[in-house]
Amino acid sequence: MDYSQLDDKTLMVLIARSNTDALSVLYDRYNRLVFSIALHIVGSRETAQEITLDVFTRIWDNAGSYHADRAKVTTWLTRIARNRSIDELRRRGVRAEQHSVRWADLPPDAEPRSGGLEARTERSLQREHVRAAVAELPEEQRQVLSLAYFGGYTQREIAEGLQQPLGTVKTRIRLAMNRLRAALQDQGTD
Repeated sequence: MDYSQLDDKTLMVLIARSNTDALSVLYDRYNRLVFSIALHIVGSRETAQEITLDVFTRIWDNAGSYHADRAKVTTWLTRIARNRSIDELRRRGVRAEQHSVRWADLPPDAEPRSGGLEARTERSLQREHVRAAVAELPEEQRQVLSLAYFGGYTQREIAEGLQQPLGTVKTRIRLAMNRLRAALQDQGTD
């Protein structure tokens, strides 16, 4: 049987039945995705490799708990990778923002090189519109947005870390997203 032709859900069923070939195919498909998420959060290639192996070990051990009606396999994998990476930072007593990129630190040339000059120029303009819109946000909204999207923190973790009510953090994130959406729509960058 050629397992590489099977869809992700079928592979998960087979993994739950202890099929190592199915796990191997799933690993081949998604190990780079899991590794890149871990690397982004922990900032260490060696630790990201360990986390990647641990994620797939957890997949092997818990494949029976996967429910296709709740999430796609990739969503489930990325959630496990993100949570495992954040757990590793906590274990080491390191806060995620020490390894995360801030809005202001994004390099202007961080775009993919695919597409023609016109496509790259368009992406560059869009990125500049986003930077300008983010710069216009009040500091408290910019801070919670950065912690949520670049730091990988949950809203509850942000509230605890900033010693603010959870409702305040949720409101700031919602207001920031609404302001960004409005600003980008006004600029035609949505």
